[in-house]
Amino acid sequence: MIYKFTIIIPIYNEEDNLERLESELITYMTIAKLPTKVLFINDGSTDTSQEYIENICKKNTDFNYILFSKNEGLSAALKAGFDYVDTELVGYIDADLQTTLEDFNLLLEHANTYDLVTGVRKNRKDDFFKRLSSKIANRIRRSFTKDGMDDTGCPLKIIKAEYAKQIPLFKGLHRFLPAMVLLQNGTIIQIPVRHFPRIAGKSKFGLSNRLLGPLTDCFAYLWMKKKYINYNVSKKKL
Repeated sequence: MIYKFTIIIPIYNEEDNLERLESELITYMTIAKLPTKVLFINDGSTDTSQEYIENICKKNTDFNYILFSKNEGLSAALKAGFDYVDTELVGYIDADLQTTLEDFNLLLEHANTYDLVTGVRKNRKDDFFKRLSSKIANRIRRSFTKDGMDDTGCPLKIIKAEYAKQIPLFKGLHRFLPAMVLLQNGTIIQIPVRHFPRIAGKSKFGLSNRLLGPLTDCFAYLWMKKKYINYNVSKKKL
């Protein structure tokens, strides 16, 4: 099979979600608009997540994994996924399945026209504090980046791999994926997607990485934008 789409899933201590995640992935594969495979990125989990992941990958030939030697954070996990994929398109979803794999098909409808398609969570099922902190963080980020995106924290995205692989590694990059595609003169769009309550496991984000982190990362982004280099090759012989 010639795969066209890879779903990368960062994993950090998600043992309580992995059985359900496997079931949902297998179901999605039967309705996916493109030939699809899965890449788990185990971000140094200290629970039994790796055992689950290896068992899942043994049973499903379309599933593979990368294991970090220690916890590096969501940005590093995403960057590793981008670096290792070998398909035209790469998607991202969280293991907690607060967004649904089925909605990848909604995003794929726009993947030929746009270089990044991101979900925007409607009717969020998070608590008041999470919704408020995300709203503030998105407003801060949007004022710096001018990316026009309402919800860059939405864990449901599709990016053309050629753009994803050019995104430099830095802490907080997961908040700036649309902005980093714009720096490459790419095109972006946001599409409403469904949102669900977290059933198992614990959120990895608190006040410091919901509000303080995004603020400091914005200054790093401004520096990067000023220094960013784009070039176009008009002719070559290699």
